[in-house]
Amino acid sequence: MRRVVITGMGITSPLGSTVDNAFKRLQKYENCVEHWDRLDEYERLNTSLAAFVKDFVVPEHFTRKVRRTMGNVALMAVVTAEEALKDAGLLGDKCISDAGVSYGSSTGSLDAILDFYAMCIDKEVKMLNSGSYIKMMPQTTAVNISLYFKTHGRLIPTSTACTSGSMGIGYAYEAIKNGYQDVMIAGGAEEIHPTQMGIFDTLYATSTKNNTPKFTPSPFDKNRDGLVIGEGAGTVILEEYERAKARGAKIYAEIAGFATNTDGVHITNPNRATMAEVMRKSLQDANLKPEEIGYINAHGTATINGDIAETKATEEVFQREIPISSIKSYTGHTLGACGAIEAILGVEMINRGWFPPTLNLKDIDEECGKLDYIKDCGREIDCEYIMSNNFAFGGINTSIILKKP
Repeated sequence: MRRVVITGMGITSPLGSTVDNAFKRLQKYENCVEHWDRLDEYERLNTSLAAFVKDFVVPEHFTRKVRRTMGNVALMAVVTAEEALKDAGLLGDKCISDAGVSYGSSTGSLDAILDFYAMCIDKEVKMLNSGSYIKMMPQTTAVNISLYFKTHGRLIPTSTACTSGSMGIGYAYEAIKNGYQDVMIAGGAEEIHPTQMGIFDTLYATSTKNNTPKFTPSPFDKNRDGLVIGEGAGTVILEEYERAKARGAKIYAEIAGFATNTDGVHITNPNRATMAEVMRKSLQDANLKPEEIGYINAHGTATINGDIAETKATEEVFQREIPISSIKSYTGHTLGACGAIEAILGVEMINRGWFPPTLNLKDIDEECGKLDYIKDCGREIDCEYIMSNNFAFGGINTSIILKKP
């Protein structure tokens, strides 16, 4: 099987819109959560918290004509893809015409759905235009990336809720590993919308610490009260190793292993057994033993059932107190973008040898697994491999293993 490496990265997130800025914000130990006044307009909505992208600039060459099929989620995906290609030294390269795209989001642009809703309510076609469906459809990120860069390779839409980004990277890895593609543009994105808060609020899964946004979310803490929704996009360029080496590309990391599975039990409740299984399969794919992993980036959403199931599964697989922390304590839960954003920051962690703490983690929940929870301050760890895990509604589980170059 062929080896797969990361040669370019682009990001926009609540932490910042360059990889370096985002990582430096991690080192400030301050989360990105704030009160969103718009949420106060909705009756029976308990949360008023959100985490927005920072410093996102749309280049001037993204004209109105270029953007006509792009809602915000697709726009963030395409702009970060351009940054990632530029970072890889492949922007404008003829090889991109043969490249594939593996990318996702939980949904398309939710505001575009209102165009269709208006037709149903008013019985008049007045809001719809040629771009309405393209903005709304779940594959909008992947399709717009392919359209903008004129790719002709495989297109893999990964609209799998909170695993959209990690699934995008994982399926791109498999496409190259198995010889179907040499270059892939991969990742995930999500734009923020009040209806997302509404969905999780009805499940009693959102934090309601509306007056103290800097103290939430708090994954793994016994006093946690739920998640906060965020937004953003993360894009990586994956290449076959020998190809990247031959052209002298900078290699940020190697994807050593990937696995995905489904629970087949419940649409929203996490399943500890299949979470453990996906980690084992990822280790098997990488041909690694559990003791070779030096750190785990947890899904860590700060929901009671999710935190407990995930950490118990992790304890079961690793049988030791492995270092672990959650980036969502900084960014909130960026849904379809989280797997990609966290993989990019994971690459930076392994290369810089510094791993962030989980913010707002004061009293570890005794119901959680016995692990080495990084808290209070960052930690220097010299390791060759790290694991990044994400889990989604529908019982979809993913696990990616990154190797230091």
